[in-house]
Formats: sequence, structure tokens, C-alpha cells
Amino acid sequence: MGHSKADKAASHKRIVKVAADLFRERGVEGVGLADLMKRAELTHGGFYRHFNSRDELVAEAVEVALADGSAIANAIAGQPKSTIGPLIDAYLSVAHRDRVAASCAVTTLAGDVARANARTRSAYTAQVEQYVVLIDKLVAHLPHRKRRAAAVSALATLVGAVSMARAVNDPALSREILKAAADTLKQQLA
Repeated sequence: MGHSKADKAASHKRIVKVAADLFRERGVEGVGLADLMKRAELTHGGFYRHFNSRDELVAEAVEVALADGSAIANAIAGQPKSTIGPLIDAYLSVAHRDRVAASCAVTTLAGDVARANARTRSAYTAQVEQYVVLIDKLVAHLPHRKRRAAAVSALATLVGAVSMARAVNDPALSREILKAAADTLKQQLA
């Protein structure tokens, strides 16, 4: 008995979502197709009924992971009278640092995307630009000529601080990195 188009679409979506989470958690190269399909509760052999290649899956999964992070950032920034502070606090939180599978793909997938295909890199580039625009709006009180540079610098600091805080194996140093970056950004952008 065949599967309906709706079943196939649901399975496809589930594979992409599982991949997006696993790629953020383990990196693109740290996820095998057999494990991915098992976690999606599908057979390994069914992969190629949904994707022409692993690269196609990577591109779709990165797009989904980026959209997840974008939705969270937009929700934080979209609050009435929103300022940069809540975004800094959320991004540089211990919870964000520790929830890798659900965290910002701009941070978790930077190294993987740098070696990815054009579609994946274009999606990442578009997300970085969206974040720069979002941060630019949150620092609208700064002189116009300084806002874009401040937004780019803030994004680089946010991403770099979370990356470093995850990489070190000293919990106190990890928290210190997050706090120092948050304090510096708030001082510069408030």
C-alpha cells in the first residue's frame, strides 16, 4: 500500500526538522543518514524518496534551523518598546548556551556552512543580514552612520561569545565569557 502525498510531505518535514536539530547539536558531519532516519522513525532506505542528495537535505535543514532562530529573535525584538537588552540577555544566556539542538544556527552551524554548497551559504548569508537589520532597528537611538557597523559588531560578538562559551571546558570561564560580552554590548549599545 502506497503512502499519500500528505504522508510523504509529513515524513519529509519530520526528516528536515530532525536533521536541523541534530546538525545544530552534532554538526553536519556528525550525523549519519541511518541515525537521522531512525530518529525520524523512518527506514534508512527511504531517504532518497525524499531527497536527491545529502547536500539537498543539509540545505533544507539549515534553512529550517535558521528560520527557528529567526522566529525567536523576532519575537524578542518585536516586544513593544523593544531595546537591544532583552535580545542580548536571551542570546548570551546559559540556557541558550546549553540548548545546542534548539539554539541559533548562525552560531552552531557557522563552521559547517563555511564548507557547504551555495544554497546553504546563501541561506546563512540572508539570515546574518536579517539579524543585522533587526539589531540595527534595536539600536535606532545611535547615530544613523554608526548603526550598521554597531549591528554587525554586536552580532559578531553575540555569535563569538556563545561559540567560545560552549567550547571551553571551565564552567566559570564559560559564564564569564557570556557575562563580559553582555556587559560590554549593553554598555556600547544602551
